Amino acid sequence: MRCPFCGHEDSQVKDSRPTEDGAAIRRRRQCEGCAARFTTFERIQLRDLVVLKSENKKEPFEREKLLRSIEIATRKRPIEPVQIERLVSGIQRQLETLGEAEISSKRIGELVMDGLKGLDSVAYIRFASVYRDFSEARDFEEFAGNVSEMGKD
Repeated sequence: MRCPFCGHEDSQVKDSRPTEDGAAIRRRRQCEGCAARFTTFERIQLRDLVVLKSENKKEPFEREKLLRSIEIATRKRPIEPVQIERLVSGIQRQLETLGEAEISSKRIGELVMDGLKGLDSVAYIRFASVYRDFSEARDFEEFAGNVSEMGKD
């Protein structure tokens, strides 16, 4: 594993343990060149996924990009990082087990919406405002009204 500080090729694993959700292995490493310590995560990847964007543009699936978008939606909400990690891992597992190498960005967005709906209504509305491209305050009002009605069931 290349050191992120000095670029040295070799590092020594000092500690390994599963993450809280059990979906990855967390490894503490020490660079043999500069002695700096850093953390890496090992995850199971069932298949390489390609995301189909608008206008048939394709790009590789990036777990970190999915994580960032969910973190933005959940910022300053009473949601623990482990909950976000579980949501991202669950979405990634769903995508990998679909049996398709190419997944539309719309499908990913819907999975995120479904996950956030059960996690936090404010984060759900925040994500929806970007995903569904709300352009006016009325769009927020209508969507939030629907969310409120769902909560009464």
